[in-house]
Parts: sequence; structure tokens; C-alpha cells
Amino acid sequence: MAAKKQPLTKIFVLDTNVLMHDPSSLSRFAEHDVFLPMITLEELDHNKKGMTEVARNARQVSRYLDEIVTRTQAKMEDGFPLSVNNRSCSGRLFLQMKQMECALPEGMPTSKADNQIIIVVMSLQKKYPRREVILVSKDINMRIKARALGYKAEDYFNDKVLEDTDLLYTGLRELPPDFWELHGKGMESWQEGGHTFYRIKGPLCPSMMINEFVYHEHGNHLQAIVREVEGSTAVLETVKDYTHEKNNVWGITARNREQNFALSVLMNPEVDFVTLLGQAGSGKTLLTLAAGLQQVLESKTYSEIIMTRVTVPVGEDIGFLPGTEEEKMLPWMGALQDNLDVLNKHDDDSGEWGRAATFDMIRSRVKVKSLNFMRGRTFLNKYLIIDEAQNLTPKQMKTLITRAGPGTKVVCLGNIAQIDTPYLTEGSSGITYVVDRFKGWPHGGHITLQKGERSRLADYAAETL
Repeated sequence: MAAKKQPLTKIFVLDTNVLMHDPSSLSRFAEHDVFLPMITLEELDHNKKGMTEVARNARQVSRYLDEIVTRTQAKMEDGFPLSVNNRSCSGRLFLQMKQMECALPEGMPTSKADNQIIIVVMSLQKKYPRREVILVSKDINMRIKARALGYKAEDYFNDKVLEDTDLLYTGLRELPPDFWELHGKGMESWQEGGHTFYRIKGPLCPSMMINEFVYHEHGNHLQAIVREVEGSTAVLETVKDYTHEKNNVWGITARNREQNFALSVLMNPEVDFVTLLGQAGSGKTLLTLAAGLQQVLESKTYSEIIMTRVTVPVGEDIGFLPGTEEEKMLPWMGALQDNLDVLNKHDDDSGEWGRAATFDMIRSRVKVKSLNFMRGRTFLNKYLIIDEAQNLTPKQMKTLITRAGPGTKVVCLGNIAQIDTPYLTEGSSGITYVVDRFKGWPHGGHITLQKGERSRLADYAAETL
């Protein structure tokens, strides 16, 4: 019997933006070969200077390349094994050693970097007609050009946490109408610290996540959080009702179920990391600031609030604006000012002077920091808010969250439908990454806010425009 023929491996030609987006991308192509055009190396060299995330990534890629090339004794024309950085990667790295000539259609200048990379793809396909040569680029127009010329082109998918963001963990689930019939047999119930606990057993329990919120709208209304999961047994704890005026948080009450769940994790000192996703006007910033002020000024759980956000373009220098770091950041912090105005208006009894004094006290405890200077810092006993977190890459997100010292709570706010950073998508955004990685952690909480509560105009615009 004839031996089964092994399928030929592919050749992936990488655009510079792939390497600068994910420095570890070289070791993500399994058994396939990677080819780097000379113009890619030139562009890496051109982008390596500076303190931006792009410059850091360019330097990181250069170090990887140096390690791959110097640690193996392979000949240049035979390629360098990519297993140096990743044992599961059995492909080889090839570098362009000579000028490649191929005729481009009229009107496409050969001097342009994108077109030079397309020439490399054309030449390789001509040289290896039986192998699949694929251009990998984050640049949509470049992929369109390559496909128009009849060559394969793909986006870089390895950085995507999820292919479909509809599958992203929401932090809450509706229980079916027959939930108590299936899970109520032999149920244990007890009270502790003003909350009711239920130990239930049934088919839904294994799929539950710790700190996931559940609600039952049929018959006996229930809003609870999953505290323990063990096999087919789970412990549910009822959630405090923050929609009631007596449970207001710095004068703010929850207007819907999701806001109630959000305040529950924001006010829980045992939850160190909270992510809130939601459309514009769903109350992410207002709820987070209200919970922060309550825990900084009333219960003294944290010493101060630190708020930061991405200044898009990400990591660009803020030095062209006058003033201190805080004053330079204020133009980006309109949302903070708007929400502080709302929170301060609730203090009607104290009059104008009292409100002014309260506002001064609030401002003294709310610090605004730039992302550019976060490396190497450690925040102790702080309430750290990261706004517009959908514009962060997973690596930047890791840099920020690891700043948290003992007693610090980190809250990430974002709307994945409003990504402004080039080459980031809903599936590869830093906030999508952390929501997926932190689900089920006993000290983490996540809620996707569904409903806008800003105004009827804002809600109608969000739905129809």
C-alpha cells in the first residue's frame, strides 16, 4: 500500500503591522514557514525609536529575530528553525536575500512599501507553484490589492480572543421557568450577614461561573450571585437591592437589573477586578465613580480614586498641552467632569457653599493619570478606573492591571462597538481579552450593561443611527 502523501506546508509572508501588533506572531504559524521581506525589516528599523507601544513592539521583534538567527547555525538559504522561541512551532523563518522582480499592473508604483511586499508574494508563488503562499496583514486595503491580483491574503487571527463577540461572557444569565422544579429538591437555605444563601443541585450548576449573576423572573423573583460551584452543586447568594433609595450609593440608585448587579460587584471589597461593558449612556462611569466616592470618602476602604484613559492615538505624547500631567489629561477627561457634576448635584440640602466644599473635597481625592507613565508604578490601597479600555491591546491591559498593589481595586470600562485604535477589533481588544481570562475568578466580576439610561434622545440615537 502506498504511503499517504503529507500535505505541503504553507508560506506566510508577514506585513510589518502584524509584527508590530503582536511581537510573538513569528511563533504562531505551527508547521508552516514564515517569510520576511527586506522592506519589513526596514520598516521595523524605522519604527524602533521612541517610547510608544509600537516602538517597544518593534524592538521586541528585533530581539526575537536576533535570537532566532544567532542561536542556530543554519544557512541563510535553508531558513532558521522557529522552534527557538516555541517548541510547538516546527516551521522555518526565511529572510529576503535578493531583489525580487515581478511585473505589477500599470499604475501600481513599485516604490511603495505595500507593493514591494506584494511583489515578494508574487515571486514566491512563481518559485513554489505547488505550495500555498499567503500574505498576512492587518491592513485591509493591502489585502484587497493582493486578492485583486489573484493572490491569497489573510488578516492575522492569532490575537483574537473570540471569533464572535456575541459569545463573550456577559456576567449574567436568566434562569429557565422550570429552574426550581429541577434544582429545588433537597435545597438548603440559610441567612448570613443580611443575605440569603441557597445550596442547590441540578443540571445547570456545572456550567455556572463563580461571581456570575443569575436572575429568575417567573413566580418568585430572584437576583443572586454564584458563590461556589462544585460538581453539580452550587451556592447562590441574594443580591442587595440598589434600586431602593435606602441603599443608594453616593445618591445614585440602580435603574435596571444590570446596574444593580454592577453596583453589587463595585461595592464588594472582596472583588479586586471589575469589568463593565456597555453602550454609550448605560451608566458605566457614573456607577463606578459613585461606588468609588462612597468607598473612599464614606467607608474609607480605599485612599483615593485614580482615573486614566487611553489618549487616542494610543500612547502619543501629551506634552503639547500646557500644564502639569493632570492638566494635560483633563481635555481627555470630559466624562469624569460630567459625572462629578451629576454626583455633586444630589447634595441639595447643603446649599451652594456646601456643594462647592463637597466638590473641592471630591476633586482632592480623584487623581487623573496618563497611561504613558504607568510602567514601574505600584498603586497601594487605590480605586483605579481605566476608562475607554476597548482601545487597549492585551499587552497594555496586562501592564496596567499588574500595577495593582495590596488593597487596590481595578475597574475597566469600555464599549467594544467604539474602538478607535488602528488594527484592534472587537475580538482582539484588551478588554475582550481580560473579560474572557478573568471569568470565574473568585475575586473578579463582570457585567455587560444592556440598556442606555442617559436620555430618551441618546437611547433613540443609539438604536437608530
